Amino acid sequence: MTVKTPAPPELPAELIALLRRMRLPYLRRAAPEVCATARAQRWDPAELLRVLLVEEVAGRDQATRAQRRRSAGMPAGKTFESWREDKSSIPVATQTALRSLEWVSRAENLAICGPSGTGKSHFAEALANAVIDAGMRVSWFSLESLTATLSRAKVDASVQKVVTRICRAEVIAVDDIGMLPAGAEAAEAFYRVVDAAYERRSLIVTSNIHPSGFDTIMPKSIATAAVDRLLHHAHLVATEGPSVRLEEAMAGAGVVALTSQ
Repeated sequence: MTVKTPAPPELPAELIALLRRMRLPYLRRAAPEVCATARAQRWDPAELLRVLLVEEVAGRDQATRAQRRRSAGMPAGKTFESWREDKSSIPVATQTALRSLEWVSRAENLAICGPSGTGKSHFAEALANAVIDAGMRVSWFSLESLTATLSRAKVDASVQKVVTRICRAEVIAVDDIGMLPAGAEAAEAFYRVVDAAYERRSLIVTSNIHPSGFDTIMPKSIATAAVDRLLHHAHLVATEGPSVRLEEAMAGAGVVALTSQ
């Protein structure tokens, strides 16, 4: 027979009201159980206070990370939990060094180029999630969404304000450059962000072509200026090999098998 553990006694109404007014929701949620434990184990009052404050700080940190993930705009929720480092053509030593995020603290950039399906976006998004877990912010775009964002800002002449807001993030990612042709407007949007972030923020760029070839998909003068700033303080990583997505599809691992009723 299972014996149910009695619920800890509720906090006094006056104390709950004070905690609400002081905006301490995580402390308020944990307090009944923590106080019951403190009484049973005869904690020192300072230890009780410490544990309650740790609960509040941990709750706020978790909420902040969740909010930053939502506002970052990352596409698929890829993290290093689903990353298979042994299947990647990126050397393990390079992966380890990039995962340390030291390059972010130095406002250095990361350019990942290679064929479709070789893990560029997955690795970039996993790094972006690690950046958020480390207490920093991320702004994530495709070249198309970045262009659309700055085009809307032109309507009310707020381009500089929007670029400044984007660059408040410690890491700005522009994913899948080169999948579609980029006109002058896209090139201008890309250049504005690269120039604003130069030596101040870290950029992650993924592309199926080497950055030196960006002048084949966007106006040469703008591409040259953007790539010059992008690569000045950049780690350049090239992926290779067959498409992981295609391999999984051919092996039947891309879907859950159907079952007949």
